[in-house]
Amino acid sequence: METKVLIQSYLVGLLLEAALVAALNSAALLIIGIKYAVLIGIIGALLNVIPYIGGLVAIAIPMLLAIATKEPIAALWVFIAYIIVQFIDNNFFVPKIVASKVKINALVSIIVVLIGGALWGIAGMFLSIPLTAIVKVIFDRIEPLTPFGFLLGDNQPEIGKSVFNFKIPIKKKAKPTVVKAG
Repeated sequence: METKVLIQSYLVGLLLEAALVAALNSAALLIIGIKYAVLIGIIGALLNVIPYIGGLVAIAIPMLLAIATKEPIAALWVFIAYIIVQFIDNNFFVPKIVASKVKINALVSIIVVLIGGALWGIAGMFLSIPLTAIVKVIFDRIEPLTPFGFLLGDNQPEIGKSVFNFKIPIKKKAKPTVVKAG
């Protein structure tokens, strides 16, 4: 049941991220004056769903179109616009929308995407992260495998909490004893 919810939330997150990237791509291409800006923006957002490699292909298509139909400076503006969109996507949209859904370590996600691409091509690249998330859920549920689930996950302790969370013991002053005469 947990894997079903995980995959559904991952896919919903991917669709939301793709819609936001499509809007940003399209707006940037419209401002630059590229023909078929909305279509190319949507294609770029869909290619962006393919981790790591899709973004490179997504930027090449409008740059080639800009070189073919406009001045060469337009290709530079497309490159700058897509770099800005990728920065916004990778630093704001993906961590808040997509990565929070699967809870997979960033290094592990890069490695599994490369392995998935080597084994099964584009489909493997797309499916590698959700499959790794499912494996992590399984590892978390089987007692001998929980250390592997911990290694796959992104739930590492914050450095400030683990290293700098110490308390200096404060010696309390002893209260003076009052002796009553009488």
